[in-house]
Amino acid sequence: MSSEPIFHVALRGDELLNAPRFNKGTAFTVEERKSFGLTGRLPSKVNTLDEQCERAYQQLQSHESPIRKNSFLQSLKSQNLVLYYTLLTRHLRELMYVLPNDPSVIYTPTEAQAISEYSHLFRRSEGLYLTFPNADSMEDDFLEQTKGKNIDLIVCSDSEAILGIGDQGVGISSAKSVIYSLIGGIDPSQTLSVVLDVGTENEELLNDHLYVGWPHKRIRGEEYDQFLDKFVQLVRKYFPQSLLHFEDFGVTNAQRILKRYKDTHAVFNDDIQGTGAVTLACTMAAVGVTKSKLSEQRYIIYGAGSAGLGITRQLRDAIVSADGVAEEEANKLFYLIDKHGLIKQSLVASGNVREELKEFVRPDEEWEGVEGEVGLLDVVKRVKPTVLIGCSTHAGGFTKEVVEAMKEGCERPIIFPLSNPSKLVEVDPKDANDWTQGKALLATGSPFPPAKMPTGRTMCIIAECNNALIYPGLGFGAIISKSRRMTDTMIIAGAQRLASLSPALKDPDEGLLPDFADAPEVNVEVAVAVAERAIEEGSADVSWTKAEARERILRHLWRPQYGKYVYDKEGMM
Repeated sequence: MSSEPIFHVALRGDELLNAPRFNKGTAFTVEERKSFGLTGRLPSKVNTLDEQCERAYQQLQSHESPIRKNSFLQSLKSQNLVLYYTLLTRHLRELMYVLPNDPSVIYTPTEAQAISEYSHLFRRSEGLYLTFPNADSMEDDFLEQTKGKNIDLIVCSDSEAILGIGDQGVGISSAKSVIYSLIGGIDPSQTLSVVLDVGTENEELLNDHLYVGWPHKRIRGEEYDQFLDKFVQLVRKYFPQSLLHFEDFGVTNAQRILKRYKDTHAVFNDDIQGTGAVTLACTMAAVGVTKSKLSEQRYIIYGAGSAGLGITRQLRDAIVSADGVAEEEANKLFYLIDKHGLIKQSLVASGNVREELKEFVRPDEEWEGVEGEVGLLDVVKRVKPTVLIGCSTHAGGFTKEVVEAMKEGCERPIIFPLSNPSKLVEVDPKDANDWTQGKALLATGSPFPPAKMPTGRTMCIIAECNNALIYPGLGFGAIISKSRRMTDTMIIAGAQRLASLSPALKDPDEGLLPDFADAPEVNVEVAVAVAERAIEEGSADVSWTKAEARERILRHLWRPQYGKYVYDKEGMM
C-alpha cells in the first residue's frame, strides 16, 4: 500500500474517536476535524503518525515491568489500531523478542502472565465470549459480534493449556491474531478472537470472587464436543473461507479436534502444526548443511506431548512427501520418549501410551539387555541418532553424557532443545556447542546469544525455532487462496520455502533459520509458497493462477497507515 488510501466513513464525533479501527487521535487533519465534528474534541496541534509513535513509545518506556507495558499496549490497541501496530512494527525485536531476564512484552511469557491475571486486569471486553450455559443463544451471540464484518481469521481457545501456566478458564488471548497482522499482513479488522468458556479445573480461579469466567468445573466428553461443534459449524456456515486457528487446547483435545475438522474446513493448530512446521524447516536447513536427506536421519523426540507428536508427524509426512518413503517405513525412523521412557510395546500393555502415539511404538525386542525403563542415554547409545529434538520442559535433560554420546555417533549432530521458556531448555546451546567441539547444528525455542567456537575464529549463531517465522505466512497463504483446507502439503511447501532462506546454507556458522527481525519478509515468502501449492493441488477457490500468487499477496498485505477520510453516511461503520 504505497499510496494513501481513501476511506468513506459514516462515524462522527465521539463515535469516531471511540472506534479503534478508524480513530486517528491528534493525527486528524484540519479538514477531517471539520467534516467529522472533531474540532472542539481535540487539541489544536495536528500530529504526524511519526510524532504520535514517538509519544507512545515514551509513554511505554515510562512503565518498568513487562506486564505494565503489556497493559499499556492493550489500552493503546483499544484506542487506535494504526498507532498500536505502527509502534509494534518499529520496535518489533524489542517488544516481541525474548532473552533471558528480558521477556517479550507482547508474547510469551508476558502474554501468559496477562492471561493468568486476566480477571484482575480486566478493563473492557475484546473479542467474542461463548459460554457453555449460553449455548442455546450461541448463534445470536456470534452474529451480533460479526454482523457486517468480513472475517478472514478466527483464533479460538478453551484456555486449558496456556503455555507455562496451564488451565486459565477464560481469558482472550489476542497475541496470536496480533502476530498474524503484525508479521503476516492480515487486516486486524478482519480477525476475531474467541474464547470458549467451558469452565476450569483451576481451583484458584474457582475460589476467586473476581474471576470473570464461568465458575464451574470444566465440561468434558459429549457435552464439550457438542458445544465445540456448534461453534465450528457457525464458522463454516457464515465464514466458509476463513481460517480457524485452534490455540492452547489441552493434550486430550488438541489432536482429535484437529483430526475431526481438518478435512471439512481450513483449520490450524499452532501448538501442533506451527511447531511442527518451523521445526521441519529448521531440520531441512540442517540436512541441507550436512548434504543429506530427511529420510537418512535417525530421530529422537524427547517429549511426546502435543508439540512432540506434531513435530514427529510433520517430519514423517515430509519424509514421505519429499523422499518418497512409505509411511510405515518412515515411522521406524523415530524414537519418542516421554516421562515413562522410550515409547515401546510393553508401555502400551501397561496403559501408559496415548492412542495417537501408537504408530510410533518401538518393539520390545530392540531393547533386550536394558533393564526397566529405557531412558534417553540408553536410546542415544544404541540408536546413534543424527537428530535430537527436545520439547519436554525437562531443564537440563540433554546432559553432557547424552550430547557427547550423540557426537560419537555422527559427525554433525542436529540438536534442537526447543522447550520454552529458556529456564526449561533441555540444554544451554553454548554447552552443546562446547561438548561437540562446535560441530552441533543448533536451534532453540527461545532466543540465545551466539556461542563462541572452540577455535575462537568466529561465533556460532543459535537459530530461534520460533513459530512466528512461519504460521502467519501459512495462514495468509491459505486465506488469500481461499483454500477449503489447510493441507499437510501446503504446510510442507511453507516449511520448504522457509528452509530455503536459511543463512546456514551459505555459511554453516550462521543460523539455521532467518533472524526474527526479518519475520515479515520471510512470512511473505511462506505465504506465496502456500498459495502456490493450494492452487496446484486444487484446494484453492480463486480464479487467478499460481503465477499471480506473489502479486496478489503483495497487493493485499495490510500495513498500518491512516489514509484520508471522507464523511459518507453510507460509509464504513
